[in-house]
Amino acid sequence: MDRNDYYGGESASLSLKQLWEKFRGSDSPPPQLGSSKDYNVDMIPKFMMANGALVRVLIHTDVTKYLMFKAVDGSYVFNKGKIHKVPATDVEALKSPLMGLFEKRRARKFFIYVQDYNESDPKTHEGLDLTKVTPREIFAKYGLDENTVDFIGHALALYRDDAYLDRPALEFVKRVKLYAESLARFQGGSPYIYPLYGLGELPQAFARLSAVYGGTYMLSKPQCKVEFDEEGKVFGVTSDGETARAKKVVCDPSYLLNKVRKVGKVARAICIMSHPIPNTADSPSVQIILPQKQLGRKSDMYVFCCSYSHNVAPKGKFIAFVSAEAETDKPEEELQPGISLLGPLDEVFFDTYDRYEPVNEPSLDNCYISRSYDATTHFETTVQDVLSMYTAITGKVLDLSVDLAAASAADE
Repeated sequence: MDRNDYYGGESASLSLKQLWEKFRGSDSPPPQLGSSKDYNVDMIPKFMMANGALVRVLIHTDVTKYLMFKAVDGSYVFNKGKIHKVPATDVEALKSPLMGLFEKRRARKFFIYVQDYNESDPKTHEGLDLTKVTPREIFAKYGLDENTVDFIGHALALYRDDAYLDRPALEFVKRVKLYAESLARFQGGSPYIYPLYGLGELPQAFARLSAVYGGTYMLSKPQCKVEFDEEGKVFGVTSDGETARAKKVVCDPSYLLNKVRKVGKVARAICIMSHPIPNTADSPSVQIILPQKQLGRKSDMYVFCCSYSHNVAPKGKFIAFVSAEAETDKPEEELQPGISLLGPLDEVFFDTYDRYEPVNEPSLDNCYISRSYDATTHFETTVQDVLSMYTAITGKVLDLSVDLAAASAADE
């Protein structure tokens, strides 16, 4: 059941008219932007790591047969006021203007260690026990400077802040490996893929698959009141005077606000442009990560750009998003470092939304509530939440060892 008249809840893709209704309160966007239905503007823009957990879930469930993916052209990082392509392998490290000559050699050794690392083969461990050693210690071992540490931790391992530096390094090394393996997958300029027509295709594809197995999907259901018995256990959901009875209810935080707590706020800007982002080799789709340290912030800022190449805008139009965990009450000012990279804008919308996480005990009330989407422009954090919910609901761990070649529609 969904209270909206479109699929996808918070993570829907909107047409130009829907975008104007949501942010401007009118449904007449300027005609020079082109046809409304040529736009699929994601409300929560996120790319998928080509070998990442979400792609594995999509293959495991066979949802891939309803979706077409295409590689994302560029992956960049902001460093000392400029944007640079993210180097992810020993070969790229040697070419990257992010580092001086000696630093390149040290970084190359680090990348070779990561590429060769195999958890079950001690010969590849170089004497490091990654369940005990921290990333900080590994960086010190290879003599990498803080600039290099910054882009490896934030643009490759995709950490949002620097707390990871003092945790066991196994997860960190696996994340860097995932980036490099995903990059190799499509020989593109980035490790990311993205569905044609935007992310709104994902919930629709799952709705189609659920219909095959007898699931029912209801849009435009007002109120959606979750009903509890005297013991506080859920027994159904009421809308329009009808109650759908259920043993378990799964929902996002907006349906059960008394069982969640606010943990933060995301600030974002949605920009429509008539050109690609400057200094990205004219890439029609690109991610730029602005590490916190470069901006004097507590967490990273993200730029996401997509265009007609993924069928989310008419030819010649580009949609860019700048997002960050809000640290002030002024998104227009706070997002400026990202917006200033974009060049001239045709339109810009500013927005903030609160982030919630559940505080209920599902074993007592049978309610399973997801966390709100964070500011990252990739799915790695969201899919971990989904997988832990799946395990809580079913008692099973989803087997993600799948044949990744099944999602190769992106080769064109």
